[in-house]
Amino acid sequence: MAFRYSFGGDTFLFVEVSEDGMSLEAFFLAMAICKKLREMQVKGITEICPANASYMIAFDPDILPHDKALEILKSLEQEVVGAQTTIQTRLIEIPVLYNDPYTHTCLMGFRNNHQCREPGSTLDPNMTDIEYARQMNGYASVEEFIEAHAKSPWFVSMIGFVAGLPWLYQLVERAKQIQVPKYPIARIDTPALTIGHGGCFGCIYAVRGGGGYQMMGITPAPVWDPAQRLPYFKESMVFLNPGDIIKFTPCSESEYNAYVKQVEEGTFTLKIRQTPFSLQEWQADPVSYNQEILKALA
Repeated sequence: MAFRYSFGGDTFLFVEVSEDGMSLEAFFLAMAICKKLREMQVKGITEICPANASYMIAFDPDILPHDKALEILKSLEQEVVGAQTTIQTRLIEIPVLYNDPYTHTCLMGFRNNHQCREPGSTLDPNMTDIEYARQMNGYASVEEFIEAHAKSPWFVSMIGFVAGLPWLYQLVERAKQIQVPKYPIARIDTPALTIGHGGCFGCIYAVRGGGGYQMMGITPAPVWDPAQRLPYFKESMVFLNPGDIIKFTPCSESEYNAYVKQVEEGTFTLKIRQTPFSLQEWQADPVSYNQEILKALA
């Protein structure tokens, strides 16, 4: 795995952890280095930003010279690559109303932006996003697709694009990952808290806005709240962090409506558990390891 270092002007240093594309291994390396950098509290580093298979630091060159900043990051590369990687993280259960009426209304308003209306397409022009995802991934029914989407946990690889939006990487063997093309033309609207999927990544749209990911369902659980009304926003207005692990759990429409009412009343809570996660142990047997860590939510 080759690292590439690029300076951005006088105050930024961008590091690509892998030139071979995004992978769970690359995410873990970037996270591990960022974690060590925070613990070191290097004088002159003003911001540390992990991302998908990369990270970036902002620094003050009057305090931390360029060559010294580069030397520190390269030494961390030597320390982290090949090391046993275990993190202490949060396991969080998030309810989802799949195939919901809210994203359905939205997605049907943007069928002209979708693959089903492209010239020469043989797809049903009235098909939903989740039906399209089912066909693209070879599941016999939408119910089977939902089971596959909700059965395995998802790793939060980064936060970004808009405030509080988590990028999610499915914790399954690469060959079994759900993959769906994004809309050819982005929408100008997406309901807040839509569960989206584009390429191999999932996401939760933190706020209402444009988007190009296929819409699978909707959650009642806010992931960004500047007012910090709910208990789980006590520490930050951004709930999720890189390294968190999410388990989606299907809910009924009546359960969803009850959760939304609890959110409005400020009484909504989520099941959150602390758990270690070992990359090497997961790689050895992903199915058994997932089953073991998910016992914490029982």
